[in-house]
This record gives sequence, structure tokens and C-alpha cells, in this order.
Amino acid sequence: MSSQEFQAAYNSIYDTGDRLLQYLKEFREGLATQGNESQGLQSIENDINKALKGLQAQKYQVAVIAAMKAGKSTFLNSIIGADILASETAACTICRTDVRHIKPGKNPRLLEYREGQRKPVILVEGDAGEIQQTFLLRTREIREKSNPDNTTRFEIEHPIEAISKLSSLTGFTLVDTPGPNEWDSANFNTNALKQTALEALRTCNAILFILNYASYKDNAVSDLFKDVVENRKDFIAENTGKIYFILNKIDQKTERDREIAEVIKDLQLELASFGFRNPVIYPASSRQGLLAKLIQQGKATESQKKDFKKFFSARYATEDEEGNQIIPAPWKIAPQALEDSGIPTIQETVIQRITQNSGWHLLSEVVAELDKAAKAMEDTLNTEIKGWKMGIEALKEKVEDYRRRSENARANIESVKKAVEQQKQILISGFSQGINTFADVAKAQIASEIDKIAESRSANSPKQKKIQLTPQPMPQIEKIRFVRQRVGEIGEALLGLIPVFGKELGTAFKFSASLWDKLSETVPETFNGSVYQPDYNPEKFDPYIIRCQTQTEAQKILKTINDVCAPSIESWWIDTQDQLVREGTSIREELATRIQEDIQKISDELSNYLGDALQVKLNINPIQFPSFDFPGIDAGIQRQVEVFTRIKNINEVQKESRKKKSNSLCKGDQTYTVDVPIEKTIEVQDQRTIYQVDLRQTLEQIKQKIDDNVSGSQLLLEQVIEQQVDTDFRSAERQINDYINRFQNDFDRVLKERETKEAEAPEILARLEYQKAKLIEYLSQLTSIRESLNSWKPVK
Repeated sequence: MSSQEFQAAYNSIYDTGDRLLQYLKEFREGLATQGNESQGLQSIENDINKALKGLQAQKYQVAVIAAMKAGKSTFLNSIIGADILASETAACTICRTDVRHIKPGKNPRLLEYREGQRKPVILVEGDAGEIQQTFLLRTREIREKSNPDNTTRFEIEHPIEAISKLSSLTGFTLVDTPGPNEWDSANFNTNALKQTALEALRTCNAILFILNYASYKDNAVSDLFKDVVENRKDFIAENTGKIYFILNKIDQKTERDREIAEVIKDLQLELASFGFRNPVIYPASSRQGLLAKLIQQGKATESQKKDFKKFFSARYATEDEEGNQIIPAPWKIAPQALEDSGIPTIQETVIQRITQNSGWHLLSEVVAELDKAAKAMEDTLNTEIKGWKMGIEALKEKVEDYRRRSENARANIESVKKAVEQQKQILISGFSQGINTFADVAKAQIASEIDKIAESRSANSPKQKKIQLTPQPMPQIEKIRFVRQRVGEIGEALLGLIPVFGKELGTAFKFSASLWDKLSETVPETFNGSVYQPDYNPEKFDPYIIRCQTQTEAQKILKTINDVCAPSIESWWIDTQDQLVREGTSIREELATRIQEDIQKISDELSNYLGDALQVKLNINPIQFPSFDFPGIDAGIQRQVEVFTRIKNINEVQKESRKKKSNSLCKGDQTYTVDVPIEKTIEVQDQRTIYQVDLRQTLEQIKQKIDDNVSGSQLLLEQVIEQQVDTDFRSAERQINDYINRFQNDFDRVLKERETKEAEAPEILARLEYQKAKLIEYLSQLTSIRESLNSWKPVK
């Protein structure tokens, strides 16, 4: 399905839904003039409005991920069609930046979102140049002052040229992610990028990895891919169609370099080794594409025109009869230069992918909702027609019998509710246990590293001592047995769905480097034996106490411990969180399906009874969970974090607790760093000052940091799961209650009218038959649209 076909289908669906809504309003108004408006029709109107709003408000997100100097900002600018994102040697993207499409003519704005604040700060409202300059200055300020305002993300509202002719994609957003950078640390650290990349893999409709033509094999890129794809190969294989690779800056190729096609083949092999099957790679010259677009739009500055002439115009030069080189004017060659840049091909490919998958599913869900609404109106008309045709006494009997059936249906719904509540608690217990497993293994591994240091120090001490090792946590199999016993046999089937009970959670925890080796490199004077002074009493030697001759040396030890432990724990927690969210999403869908099936059975039994009792054909009442009405776990987590940080009317202790919990998921900060006080002592014999680092105390503080994060994460995930499962059930419950109430209202209205307007029966029946014939036209249109969509159904 091309973007043009998608736009046509979108327009057709919206137009049909809008006319169906108008038909319903006229139908209700006709009833109201007779003093008998059906309250049951209000829910149908609400559902139509919600479906049309979902069609308009749907967000399509394209994440762009790259290491530094890959030309990410220029690539984004070329898609936007404006020089709005700055590019400089220092990293510019310090946190997530969403570029949200707005209609041409609206004022572009730069917004800044801060932790704990509901509304964003409007930094500037103006043209692309003003936004670029303000954005650049603000990011520099945040970098230099270590983000004192707790900025979480930026948003740029600006027309995106790539979709300017597609009103069906008004919710299109480019997600600019922070690349690996060194402004925060001297060591390369991909954790923040890794977390953003994993979130993008889970939630975005398309992911573009930007690679620099000149350095696509750099360690930064390799480390990023290894981190992102490790233990996710199955997941990536299922989502390969939404991942693209852009080989950028191909304009830097010289005559001596290999052909682009050869480089792409080499890159495909490289990416395949990381787990990307048949990777799709597009060559691009983002700078050429951006300048060509600006020239075509008449928005290029003199400086940009000069750049275009300097770097690209010569490629389109011709010779006259005398052999003189003729370089065309930029505006003449801009269209061809844009096409040659590769940007239009990338745009169309990504947009087509979105419309063929996410877009197709949205249109299908909206059509299903409109079809359900139209058939509900058809059922109302059929019920009224039958109610006017049967004897009034017989109708009264049917009404009373229906009341009894309705009460039985509601009792059955309560039984489903109890079962869902039990399943929900099992699910929460399972994921809580998964988080605990992460904490126990991480703490045990760190304790093991600390023990290795103590053992080695003890072996090298003047008088060797046998040390007491840190106890290991309860084996995972014992925890599994404990949880299974606690939840009982009823939960066995559901527990089987939770992978953390069937295999090791996430990746095996490992340090990026040996803590002992790093300490030996950082402070060799402390670990080569010189610390044990001749006059020091060996009997007092404790291998867990590191004695340093200077405070600087002691600080180096703590910094080394932080540099090794914090990123390693954080990286593994990101992997764990990713698995929990992915599996949580899958299991939530499984629970939603069970809810849907149970409530659908109750609804079908009621429909069958009504059809038989009235001797009329009634449509089924499909229990539906359209995705536009149900945010995923990632969105739920983000919403809960925002709620936590906005709580102001609590005491200081609660505030600190909430703050910890709000930071436990969704952030890439190193929250595991320790700040153990360095003990300063004076040796009695020679009055020398000694600085001591207590490894036991250090270990306990690291464990406490982990526990803080675990506690907050458990609460956060529990609340999100509880809310979303409850939402699923309430939606199903509302759908069947609306169905029950609508027929009850229909019966009550017909009975009332029969008692006062029996003489008008022929006219009323004629009007109802006319309205039914008109409604059948809309049902026919929806059937035609659905058949057309099915012909475009994406192949899995």
C-alpha cells in the first residue's frame, strides 16, 4: 500500500465515519422530538467519536540512532526540510528530542520538558534559525552545568517536508536520540543510548541507524550493536522490517575509495554478524539532500547556496563546444541533486513501511469500531421494528425475561472479574520475583568481586588469614518453588507464561573488567605490598580495609570501584528491564485475550437468546481492544514516573522515597555510584596519617543502591500492570454493559410508545424501515472498505 493509497483509504474511512455519526445524531434527535430518546445510543456515539479521534491523533514515531559524527542532525534536517538541528564537534543531542510535525503556517516552537513539571517550558517561538540557535545554547548550558533543571527531553514543533502532503500522518514524529559521547565521562559508555535504542525497538514504528561512510566499523558502532542486539536476536528477527541502516556522507567518497556498492556489501556482512538478518542499507548524502531541498523551497541562505556550489554543483557540470566547463545554477539542478542524495528514496521507503504496517492496523481497527457501531444501530432498529410488530403482552413477557437474563449475565461478568484479579496478582508476583532475581544476582556478583580482592590481599599479607566470604543468595530454583507454593496450583498455567521462571533472567551478569585488575592499574602502590609497612601490626590486618598513604589514592579506589560497578550493573538492569517490559507486554496481551474470550462468550449467549426470543437476526457484539485506546507498558511507566515526580503535598521523607522510585526505570543515569566516607586515622607510633577505604561498607552501600532501585521498580511495574489489566477488563465490562443497557432502553422505549402511540404504528414502522435502509448503505460502504484493506494486508 503506497502512501497515496493509504491517504485515500484514510479519507474514505473518516468520511464514512463522519457521515455515520451525523446519521446517528439525526436518528437520536428524531427520537428526542418524540420525547423518547434512547440513552443506549449515547455509547455508540461515544465509540464513533473515539474511533475518529484515534484515526486523527495516531502517532507514528521514527527513531534515529547514531554514534557521534555520523551526520545524524544533518540527516534529520534533510527529512524535515529545514536547517533546524545544530551540528558541532561536541555532542549536541544530550537527551531525547522529538521533532513533531505541525501544519505549514503554524508557528514553529522549541519546548523543554523538565522532571516534575506537567507543562513544558517554551524556549522560543520563531523560524528554524532562531530555534537552532536557542537549542544549541541551551544544550551547551545543560552540558556545562550538569542539567540543574532536570531536563528530560526537548520537543520541536515544525512542519516535516517529507509528509507535508499526507494529512493522514499528522501524528508523525522524528525521535532524535543521544549518541555515545564523552562529555560526561572520559570512558566510552553506551548505557544511555542503549536504553533509548531498546525503547525505540519496542515502541517506534521504524528505527534508522545512521552510519558514517568513513567510520562505520568504529568501536563505538560495534559496541552499540553488540549491546543492543545481544540476547534479542529473536525479537529483532521478528521486527527486522522496521529497522533500516543509512550509510551517510557518501559524498565524501574519493576516486581512490571503493565503490559504494562494495562498501554496502561489506557492511551487510558486518551487520549480519550482529544478528540483523538481511539488513536494508540505503546510501545517502544528507548535506546534499538538505541543501537541495532548501534551494527548491527558496529558503536557502547565501552561505548555503555557496556550500552547494562548492561541494555539489561541479558534479552536474557540462562542457560547451570549446571544452569550457558550464556549471548550472543551483535552482536548475536542485531537483536532480535531491534525487541523487538518496533522501527521497529513504523517505518513501520509511513512510511506506509505516503505512503498510502500523497504518494498516490502525485503519482496520477504526473500520472495525465503525462497523460495530453501525451494526449496533441496526440491532436497535431491528428490535424496535420487531417490538412494534408483536403483541404488546408478548412484548412485556420478553422484557421481563430479558431483565432476568441480564442479571445472570452481570453475575457471570463478576466471576470473570474475580478470575482476572487472581491472574493479575500472579502476574505481579512473577515480575516482582524477576526483579528480585536481578538484585540478588547482581549483589552476589559484586560481593564475589570484593571477596576476590580480599582473598588476594590476604594471600599477599605478612600473615595470611582465612576470610569469611559473603554468602550467596538463595538459588533461583528455590525461589521459583517458593513462589509457586505461594500462588497455588491455580496460577501454574499463568506462571508458565512468565519466562523469568523458566530460564535465567536476562543476560548473565558480568563486569566489563575485573575489579581487581582495574584497582591494580589505578593504584599499583597500594596493591604491590608497600601498604604493609614494617611497623604495622599484622595481627590487625583486615583484607577488606584498604589503607592508603594519601587521600587522593583513596579517592582513586572509590572512583575505580564506581567506574567498574555502576556501568556494569546499570547495563544489566537495562537488559533486565527490557526483557520485563517486552514479556510484560506479551503476557498483558495474553490476559487481554482471555478477558475478551470470556466476556465475548457471555455477550454471545445474550445475543443468541435475544435473536431466538424476538425471532430476528441480531449481530454479534464484538468485544474489541483497539490499540489506539490502549497505551503500552512503556507509556504506562512513563506516565507513572511523571505522577511520582509531581507529588508535592507529602513530607520530606516521602518526597525522597518517591524521587528514588521515579528514577528506577526509564533513566540512563548511573544511579549505582557510591560515596563511602574515607576514614582518616593517625598511626600512633610515627604520627603518620593513613586513609582507609572499607570494602565491606562500600559493598553494603552498593547493595543499598540496588535495593533502592529494585524497590521503586517493583512498585512502578506493579502499578502499571495493575492499571493496564484493570483497564482491559473495564473496557470489556463497559462494552457488554452498554450492550445490555442498550437493549433494555430499547425495550422500555418501545413499551412506552406502544402504550401511547399505538394508532401511529404504521407510520412509525415506515420511518424505522426507511432509517434501516439508509443505514444499510453505510454498512455496505464499510464492507467495501474492509475488503479493500484486506487486499493490502501486510504479510508477516
